[in-house]
Amino acid sequence: MADTLVAGLWLAASTTAQPQGRHTHRSCAAPTLRVGPFRRGGLCARAAVAGPPEVDEDEAMSIENLHQFFDINVGNWNGAFYQFDAHGRVLQGISTNLSVSTYGEDDLISLLQSLYIKQASSQISFVDEEDSEPEWVEYKIKETNMFTVDKYQQIGFFPEQKAFALRYQTAGMLETVLRAGVLGEDDIGEESPKNLKIPSRKPSIVCENCLYSQEGNGRVRAFHIMDPKGVLDTLLVFHERQGPMVPLIYSSADAEITNNDRIAPLLGRWEGHSVTKRSGVYGATLAEADTAVLLEKDSSGQLILDNISTKPGSSMTTTVHWTGSANNNLLRFDGGYEITLLPGAMYMGYPSDISKIVNELDSFHLEFCWMESPGKRQRLVRTYDSSGLAVSSTYFFETKV
Repeated sequence: MADTLVAGLWLAASTTAQPQGRHTHRSCAAPTLRVGPFRRGGLCARAAVAGPPEVDEDEAMSIENLHQFFDINVGNWNGAFYQFDAHGRVLQGISTNLSVSTYGEDDLISLLQSLYIKQASSQISFVDEEDSEPEWVEYKIKETNMFTVDKYQQIGFFPEQKAFALRYQTAGMLETVLRAGVLGEDDIGEESPKNLKIPSRKPSIVCENCLYSQEGNGRVRAFHIMDPKGVLDTLLVFHERQGPMVPLIYSSADAEITNNDRIAPLLGRWEGHSVTKRSGVYGATLAEADTAVLLEKDSSGQLILDNISTKPGSSMTTTVHWTGSANNNLLRFDGGYEITLLPGAMYMGYPSDISKIVNELDSFHLEFCWMESPGKRQRLVRTYDSSGLAVSSTYFFETKV
């Protein structure tokens, strides 16, 4: 039964981000954007949201929300792309540029995206070769429109907070970034190139969580890639901003950073507010809660995590208690949930084995957290049902007290 349900995850994680072509551009700078016309306990959800969201049967994602979603994406995003393993070690770092524009009007508007990847230099050199300018490989992402965000990507969008979550069927775009950015012209099309971790061709889940800076014009897009068996494959992150190029500041040397360096800012009590919205296919529903998270480490090194949630105007409080341990930058909690601590005051959470959860007909969640400045953080949690359908997304803003 588990095999059947995991196979269902492949179908549930559908997307529109398929390659429409791959082209190479030779330039010493990132490509120029051409903008088109635009018009305006267990591992179930309660572990992250601390209580099942209360929902109403509202309309699907509105045209106004769609325009707002396009509005925050349009522009020229210079980026730094990183690949991490489960222990938070940097595997690759690649420069990127994402050009985003729109065409059409009203409910026929579409989002066009071209991702440019700074191609790695060839290991083969020729005498008297004069052209040393970097090449940019173009990956055209299939257009996004009202139908795709609601039915296929099952968007979870928070207009006021400028945060969103999307789902994908394959990691084709991400594989292209790695192949072009690491192998470049030396890519011979191997399924698993030497010294390069390529995402699974048949992932069970590919989830994108995006959080925007509250202090500038940047954003971070984080991707969970779960393999066909429902186990973590790889973690991928884009640091992007509209403006100057984003330098590659993390490297494999960061493997020397210990758990204490990355976990220390997260320890203590965090208080804030959460907003939960159903995915587009279920309708734009809403629930809110006052939240508190307490993370402590005792004298023996054991981790103690309490998630507390209170519905506004109510005295009813839900508390979820977890204990766990740390293995350098990988945190493991009882019940089969793991958190990878990343450089840049980020972490990504995920179940250790999704197939086991769906076999037990339980729900699960994927989480991305970004602490942009000391004492303030944003979190985005994507919740899935036992069939692997993305049913809701929850945004948290919390401050340390």
